[in-house]
Amino acid sequence: MLRESPRSATATHDLDARRRVLATLQRLQGMATLEYLDEGQRESATALLEITWHHSYEQEQHVEHLGQSDSGVCWMLCGFISGFLSAIFERPLIAVEDQCMGKGDALCRTRVETRQQLQSEGHPVLADYAEPRLEGALARAREELREVERQLRARNLELGEFTRERQNEDGGVIARSPVMRALLDTSRRVAKVDVPVLLRGPTGSGKERIARVIHARSARSASPFVAINCALMSEQLLDSELFGHARGAFPGASRERVGLLEAAHTGTMFLAEIDTLSRGTQARLLEFLDSRVCRRLGEMRGRPLDLRIVSASDKDLDAEATAGRFDAGLLRALRGVELRVPALGDRPEDILALARAFLAESALRMGRPVRRLGPAACEALLAHPWPGNVRELQNAIERAVALARGELVEVGDLPRLGNRGRGKAKHEVKEASGTAAGTAAREHALAHRRLEMSLADIEREHILAVLDATGGNKAETARRLDIGTATLFRKLKKYRSDS
Repeated sequence: MLRESPRSATATHDLDARRRVLATLQRLQGMATLEYLDEGQRESATALLEITWHHSYEQEQHVEHLGQSDSGVCWMLCGFISGFLSAIFERPLIAVEDQCMGKGDALCRTRVETRQQLQSEGHPVLADYAEPRLEGALARAREELREVERQLRARNLELGEFTRERQNEDGGVIARSPVMRALLDTSRRVAKVDVPVLLRGPTGSGKERIARVIHARSARSASPFVAINCALMSEQLLDSELFGHARGAFPGASRERVGLLEAAHTGTMFLAEIDTLSRGTQARLLEFLDSRVCRRLGEMRGRPLDLRIVSASDKDLDAEATAGRFDAGLLRALRGVELRVPALGDRPEDILALARAFLAESALRMGRPVRRLGPAACEALLAHPWPGNVRELQNAIERAVALARGELVEVGDLPRLGNRGRGKAKHEVKEASGTAAGTAAREHALAHRRLEMSLADIEREHILAVLDATGGNKAETARRLDIGTATLFRKLKKYRSDS
């Protein structure tokens, strides 16, 4: 169609008429605006046509995503012109880009020559138009696609196993151990009864996940689940967050605010670290639980609410009530049913299942090719007592995924584990001597420093190290990191702005 329309638009072989049609088509394509040079402006004595173009879409995209090239990059435009003019003049014509903004020139300049002229020059661009080269490129592309398909099938099998494993869980809670299976069973039964629930367990053990299971299995599942950590706010701010406030209720209250209790109406309100509430907030919460009427700060009018309260604490609230630090009446109101969430160290059967789930999620989020835990890494995970519970395990796996060099997480990718609690891992590392010992010492120092770094800093350091190893070649850096070039450019741009 592209070659027939200019034929009919210009019945003669008038070159100016033909090239005006070509320029119009190029503008319609949105790729470039062409400017044709008169004979007095041309640099080549043999060229049938010389063209400059401005605002080339191809060079802009190449520079943005791959950086500056050492040769012309407007391949589509040159190919379009070559095919177009060859069809019109019914002989082989080839567009050669001698200057290109993609390689640092002030503009893009292209000349159109006959194939015979370029052959006499021995011009290398002829290889790009050779049929065997195109056939070879297509064959390579087909093989690469087949390889990608094989990788996708293998990945789908892995994800299928992971999905089947997670389908057996409830609300993302992995339960292989008898104690967790019993907790989940009780949670499902409690969910069907509309009573307050008090969850007790150490920090990081997954109390909020259990609260979400209760909400998801209850008749309130279609309504909001609203969570707040009571330890993160001062008394006045927490009262405002929970109960809301009227305009002018206190200095700075320039507008009325709906509280989280109102936001959770007909749903579930989850109060984490309930033991940190001040005595004043405890009294206001108890008043709400007794009346089920919420009064915003600074208002006399109450609003009837219907919601379930699920609270959580890592403290012995009976001891806190005996010591006078927690309202005994509020404890009775919150403890319709009390459930104990075990520490991760008390459920060792769940450690590897949780680690594999965190690995799959982290690798997908970071775009890393990590697939499995190595045997030594598994031993180290099982040997560690996990005082920080599930949260500590998740952080350790995220770090390992960020540092892993291939598809396997090795024990060296993990923080130092297994040196206290249930005993050391079976895997021991022998000390080297001489140069090897110095290298090991440097690697140990680097690993220790990384323990103090955030995950974002570790990622930045790794990306910049790979970029340095490739001599600044961004395309090769992206290939080694197994990320898209656009992703790499976004990260590098952010690093420059941060610095």
